[in-house]
Amino acid sequence: MIYALIDKEGLVFRGLSIKEFSQKIQRLNIPIAQYRNKIGSLSEKKEDLLLIRQFYHGKLIINDCIELIDYADGLHVGQEDIRQYDDDLALAVKYIRKKIGSKLVGLSTHNKEEILEANQLNLDYIGLGAYRGTQTKSDAKVLGSKALELAKLSKHSVGLIGGVKLTDKFAKQITYKVIGSDLYEN
Repeated sequence: MIYALIDKEGLVFRGLSIKEFSQKIQRLNIPIAQYRNKIGSLSEKKEDLLLIRQFYHGKLIINDCIELIDYADGLHVGQEDIRQYDDDLALAVKYIRKKIGSKLVGLSTHNKEEILEANQLNLDYIGLGAYRGTQTKSDAKVLGSKALELAKLSKHSVGLIGGVKLTDKFAKQITYKVIGSDLYEN
């Protein structure tokens, strides 16, 4: 299943609008998408979420910004970002769940230790990567085929991220192909 990444900086860099990309992923019947904007203001992010909602009707996940959960179907947090709630990840997820209720919660993972830790948490899915190198996150450690073995350790659904392409085929341990750049170009 495809999980689209709506990365504001990536879209701007390629001269694509949120409206155009939202329409595209709706046409492709992509069931879940994550909006990520690491540098925008809270008001800009809210405007973008409202715009996405006009043209895209699948599940919409907000990256890191719990303040805007009312405009999304879930929250995805990174390893550093989750710790802003508590250094004890079980308490951090408990706090997030209290704030967002039954909406989706995803957590980025990069290695065996983080996956095993995530297995103890009340999550809906993990993001695992990077599968391949990307221009978006040049500092990401590339896991390659090791990611497919690591995914088997997760008790949660796994979204493989980082250079994933539409044409990639994975075994059942990968629930979501998290795709950004390849969707911008195709």
